Order: sequence, then structure tokens, then C-alpha cells
Amino acid sequence: MTRTMNPDELNAYNEDGVAVLRNAISADWVARMNDVIDQQLAQPSKWGNDANPGAKTNRHFSDRYQWQDNAEINAYIHESGCAGLAAQAMGSETARFYFDHLLVKEPGTANPTPWHQDVPYWPFLGSQICSIWLALTPSTVASSAMEFVRGSHLDGKYYMPEAFTGDTDANAAWMAGGDGEKCPDIANSRDEFDIIGFDMAPGDAVIFSAWTLHGAGGNASADTRRAAISTRWLGDNAIWHPHTGADPTVTQEHVSVQPGQPPHDDKVFPKIWPLT
Repeated sequence: MTRTMNPDELNAYNEDGVAVLRNAISADWVARMNDVIDQQLAQPSKWGNDANPGAKTNRHFSDRYQWQDNAEINAYIHESGCAGLAAQAMGSETARFYFDHLLVKEPGTANPTPWHQDVPYWPFLGSQICSIWLALTPSTVASSAMEFVRGSHLDGKYYMPEAFTGDTDANAAWMAGGDGEKCPDIANSRDEFDIIGFDMAPGDAVIFSAWTLHGAGGNASADTRRAAISTRWLGDNAIWHPHTGADPTVTQEHVSVQPGQPPHDDKVFPKIWPLT
């Protein structure tokens, strides 16, 4: 592990549900992941989502679940130090990998990332589930850096999954019918919430609980891409919980574990931390 979290960072994660980690990942990894971004933009995978393909501005792009096919992403999850940071933040003896997520908003992309909570979209339950969102380009709150509702991971709420692009998006039909209450309209009632956000330099990261409400605005920059790679991690108390409204990319047919069991399936959810 090339970096550890200091007491202030750990306190922020535990109390706020999110901590900003300056210089979390080396410049070499940032350069390598930016190369991956360029490659995926040119040739998205079957899991890619691309608004305005090929455009240099106003393009909202994501791709995911590439770690088994892309050697650079596979190396990043095993060697960058993310796994150790995730285990430390979660207070877990182990860190298992769930999936990778590339996120790009080209200059002038108005599309926001709506406010949401991750865990209802994923087939897991447990308090030890987190993400590490690594900035690959300079990212300010105005240019779509992440924002969070401070402490929302502790409020006991479970919000139903909703399509980011509205109820008419056929590609998001799997989100329909999930349990939970409707997520509050944070975007239009910001003054009612304790919202925190961080301006990021390449190599900075935010680590946050899957229970923390978060979102991001559009990229208002006229000339700077907002690019990031987010990795998703499972700790000791995470259990496999397939349910209506969960991401169908990995389902019961793909795994050996049964509902309610820890995800001890090294082929699908490899243990990255500790190394032995």
C-alpha cells in the first residue's frame, strides 16, 4: 500500500460518510488511466453509455466492468493502493473488488449526475461497502466534481433506485420496482441539506460509503474534460443481496454464493486486500 489514511481522513469518512484524500494515487497511475479513458471513448465496451458519441464537447460518457478484459484496469485495482485504502476506511480486515467505473463529462456537458445512494443499485447489503473516485483531470464543483450530503450514511435511509435519465430510458428498465423510499429532491432544495464538495487535482480521490447521498452537476468548463475512475469495494460484513432494482451485470447465475452469504467468490469478487 503506497498511502494510508490519517486520523483526520478516517474521522471524516466515519462521521461525514466521505473523505477527500489528496495525492491518493501516483501520477503514473493517473496517466495510465487517462490513456484507458481515451481508448474507451474511442471504442466503448458493451457496458458503455454514451451521450453524443464522438463529440469533443457536451458528451456524457461512462463505461464499467472492464477489469477482467482490460489489463491496465486490472493492474490498477491490484497495484494502485486503492484496496488498502478501502479496507482501512471501512475498518475491514479484507477488501474485495466489485467493479470499475469510468466517468467522463467533456467540456460544456450540461447533464448532471442526479443525487442518489449507491447501495440500492447494487446486489449487496452491509455497512462496509465503499467507492474510491479518483480524479484524472482537474475537477471543481463547478466542473462536475462530486458533492455529498454530510452524514447521510448514518440516517438509516434506503432510497429506491431511479433512472438517471428519466423513467422513459429503456436501458434503465432494470431499476424499476426496487424497494425503498423516493430520494429527496436535493438539487432543488439544497439549503435544506448539509452539502459538502471538493475541488480535485489529478491524483486526488474521494472515498465514500455506498450509503452516502451524492451527486454532481454538469461540467461548466469550456475547455477541460472531467474524467475519473471509480472503484467499488466490499468489506467483511458485505453480503450478497440480489433484488429487484439491482444492477443486472452480475446476477445469481454468475456467482457461487447464495443470498445472505459473504461474497467469497474469488472469480467474480476477488480479494485484493490483504495481498496474501
